[in-house]
Amino acid sequence: MSDGTAVRLEPHEIALLGDGPRAAVTVAVVDLHLRGLVEPDLPGTIRARVGHDPGADQPPPPLAAAVHARLRTPAAPTALVKDPDIRLAVALMRIPLAEAGLLRRPLLGATRAARRHVRDLRREHPMPASRHGLTDGERLVLVALHGEAALRLLVPRFALRAGLVRRAEVGGAALLKDPPHGTNGGGGAFLSCGGGGGGGGGE
Repeated sequence: MSDGTAVRLEPHEIALLGDGPRAAVTVAVVDLHLRGLVEPDLPGTIRARVGHDPGADQPPPPLAAAVHARLRTPAAPTALVKDPDIRLAVALMRIPLAEAGLLRRPLLGATRAARRHVRDLRREHPMPASRHGLTDGERLVLVALHGEAALRLLVPRFALRAGLVRRAEVGGAALLKDPPHGTNGGGGAFLSCGGGGGGGGGE
């Protein structure tokens, strides 16, 4: 399947295609937050919530499971991308995407078809005016497609406390800083995507 047109992708896979491993890990963290499995710790760090079984309801995807295991001790989002087990989970994600024609070999950048798909999807899934009424799966898709802009709208308090978005100090108050283009940038691909965990994190 050379153009990936019949591939069903999850939000973290869309993020990987769109802006690389860090974006995919960000989606995995938000997935865990919406499931009620992680919480902010010290400013700019995240930890797993004590006594919460990640497989109690619907098991998270392998990448999110690897992130959850790492967060048994608090960590900053930038440290998660460097963790060996998380890097392995990302590498395993790349295999079916490459086989579907969504990643070029050997450098594994997004293909032209993948970039075209994500452009179409951003038009089909624009940023909403409000986070209210959205399912967790819809929130994850928006984070995958629109990056920091979606984090600021959909999970603002968690994103700020966990270090997923940048701060700007203005007049002594911490404000969320706009990203250069309001999205994660780059291209990505999906035609349909699976849901993203049950509620539990919220905002």
